[in-house]
Amino acid sequence: MSIKVLQIIDTLGMGGAETWLMEVLRRWAGNGAGQMDFLSTSGQRGFFDEEARKLGGTLHYVPYGRRNLPGFARAFRRILREGGYDAVHDHQDYASGWHFLLGGAALPKVRVTHVHTSAHVFAANHAASPLRRLTAQLGKRLVARHATHIAGTSRQLIGDYGFDTPAFSHIPKGALYCGFDVARFLGDRPAARAAVCGEFSWPADVRLALFAGRIDPSPDPSHSHAQKNAGFAVDVAIAAARQDSRLCLLLAGAPSPAVALLEARIADAGMAGRIVFAGLRRDIDRLMIAADALLFPSRGEGLGMVAVEAQAAGLPVLASSAVPREAVVVPELVRFRDLAAGPGAWAGELLALAAMPRDAAAANRKVAGSPFSIDHSANALARLYAAGQLC
Repeated sequence: MSIKVLQIIDTLGMGGAETWLMEVLRRWAGNGAGQMDFLSTSGQRGFFDEEARKLGGTLHYVPYGRRNLPGFARAFRRILREGGYDAVHDHQDYASGWHFLLGGAALPKVRVTHVHTSAHVFAANHAASPLRRLTAQLGKRLVARHATHIAGTSRQLIGDYGFDTPAFSHIPKGALYCGFDVARFLGDRPAARAAVCGEFSWPADVRLALFAGRIDPSPDPSHSHAQKNAGFAVDVAIAAARQDSRLCLLLAGAPSPAVALLEARIADAGMAGRIVFAGLRRDIDRLMIAADALLFPSRGEGLGMVAVEAQAAGLPVLASSAVPREAVVVPELVRFRDLAAGPGAWAGELLALAAMPRDAAAANRKVAGSPFSIDHSANALARLYAAGQLC
């Protein structure tokens, strides 16, 4: 029996949740398991919109905000009534409670609140505004009243958001891991290395460290919005390159104004050309196959899918202790460090990991058998929507 679900997102862009949903949609379009529509609360077009339409999805652009609540409510209820959905899956943390309130009697039987963003980032986004904090807390209470299931990108995140308190004891809760096509991360390593080294004019014997994630708006590691911590990654790479002249760092991710400041820091250290910002890339699988280690110094993560993808490529990972341990599938590939240890200590660990031998095929098999494979992930979603099973 085919299921039909409405996903509530900000924009269908290249974020982790949206990329995962598109992977699921591709699977369902191929096997007829279900249909997925999208409600964009930003009202903006996104990167995956056209592909989603070609795969049978309908996209609705309905801006959500204090100024247009009546209009949002009318449009949302109409979409629900006309859509005939088995489930609505809201990916906007506490705001989902407000959405469900506005949906009213038109809501389907299954109503999922899903948290993705780290509690560190969520708190930073609301710290400056008392009104936003109040709105979030009221939304949280509405989740307790209207949601039938609460999911997180990790089980740890559910507790971080306060959903393990008695007020939510009546709601089933569990991790819904974002799945991906594990096979993409197994490939010809010599060819990948040759291509990447050629692109950036690096020698063949380079020790290639990879940072994958958007560049924070500030280069200051202590800044409240420095989640991915690119500034710290640059400092680690500078320290490591002083210890080993073969060390290079490639930072792949959406740029920000901080890039120019970080590039000046790199130039002052005499590392220009060895620490490079590559911008947004669509070949992250190839970069991981080519690299020797993943540098992942985040200050907060909902899970840290980039670490799981690295393991699928057999790539060793040096992660901060803020990354949930649920991201570990191949334990021998992942090491954790406290950010307080400083760039020097991280540099030594990074170089040790980059020198490790790797068995990419064995690591890939382990990830393929985990809940992070797209087949397992898509099946978990189908069970939730069809039978309300969340495990």
